[in-house]
Amino acid sequence: MELGMVGLGRMGANMARRLLRAGHRILTYDRDPTPARALEREGAVAAASLRELVGRLAPPRAVWLMLPAGAPTEEAVAALGDLLERGDVAVDGGNSWFKDDVRRARRLAARGIRYLDVGTSGGVWGLERGYSLMVGGDADAFRLLEPALRALAPGRGAVEPTPGRGPGASTAEEGYLHCGPSGAGHFVKMVHNGIEYGLMQALAEGFDVLRGAAGPAVPEEHRYDLDLAGIAEVWRRGSVVSSWLLDLSAAALAEDPALAGYTGRVPDSGEGRWTVQAAVEEGVPAPVISAALYARFRSRADAPFGERLLSAMRRQFGGHAEAPPQRKG
Repeated sequence: MELGMVGLGRMGANMARRLLRAGHRILTYDRDPTPARALEREGAVAAASLRELVGRLAPPRAVWLMLPAGAPTEEAVAALGDLLERGDVAVDGGNSWFKDDVRRARRLAARGIRYLDVGTSGGVWGLERGYSLMVGGDADAFRLLEPALRALAPGRGAVEPTPGRGPGASTAEEGYLHCGPSGAGHFVKMVHNGIEYGLMQALAEGFDVLRGAAGPAVPEEHRYDLDLAGIAEVWRRGSVVSSWLLDLSAAALAEDPALAGYTGRVPDSGEGRWTVQAAVEEGVPAPVISAALYARFRSRADAPFGERLLSAMRRQFGGHAEAPPQRKG
């Protein structure tokens, strides 16, 4: 199919590449022309403006935004509302708050424009591994975008369907799923990221305990100078805590066993806060996710080894930079 991709950062550019490799026609736009020029050499068509991009797409048009949540996405959706026509589709593949999606979808629907919110997980590894896609919004628009969703998703690969589901139970087995009406895709991705906070925190704390076993506070006969990189590696093989996050931890520890290249100041990108807020609104206890969020707040003032591993994991899976130092006083 033909698709416009707006926002060519870490994920947007690689998503455009994956779509190109699958044979789709991709038009791109970014305020910085450099990544668009690079994608042109790989077969994409670069537009000099959002208006030009929309004008070069054949109806029904589909424009996929991969922009930071908040003002950049808000402004781009508003601009698309003026440029797109009845039957066209606007897609937000970033990490917007699901309540913003509900509002945007309602506003665009008044003009006959369909809106999809797509929670996108895969980070910088998605180009080769594929992206897990959680979609909310108009069901017909979802079906229109399915060729692109199928190309972006990992596919079945070597992962067998969960016992009891049976083959072909839904597109979830391919790595993408229509989760419900507007906002549902980003709601599911929000909770996914909240869970991610908790899993990362547990790994970070566990390795901090392992490292602390050699500390002066421990009686000498109980001290262990442990090979953390080796432990991460052995846990990857047959352990019940084996996971992609453990793989990334092992890679970070193999590269820098002391994690000296990290300060341990860990940002939170919003989804953890929103997950805790949703839990409060629903009256659902979420102590692990809440504690993991608060640990990130603490890390910006004091950064022990565990926070440095959290920071290392974020760079490994998403290329995320550390938070700048907080000014005191």
